[in-house]
Amino acid sequence: MSRISNFFDKCFCFLRLNWSRLLAVAILVCTFVFGDSNLYVRFRYENKIRELEREIRYYRKEVEISKRKLDGLQANRERLERYAREEFFMKNPNEDIFIIVEK
Repeated sequence: MSRISNFFDKCFCFLRLNWSRLLAVAILVCTFVFGDSNLYVRFRYENKIRELEREIRYYRKEVEISKRKLDGLQANRERLERYAREEFFMKNPNEDIFIIVEK
């Protein structure tokens, strides 16, 4: 009987795992693989949140730039007229405009 038990001890030694470690590994696997809030999904959500926060910072900077431009245009009539001419091709009634397109 001792030879048989020695054989099983040698061949199936991996079955003698500490049950608390095995349970911890099983819980980690279940957490990673199953459920709506597994680790992979949380990682994707965190990346998406970081990306959206970068976009928010970018658009806040753009809003600040636009506000400064608007303040400058409202304060100075010449700037407003220049902006209207450049961006919207507006002109005075006695002027001609030539648009040169670069290729």
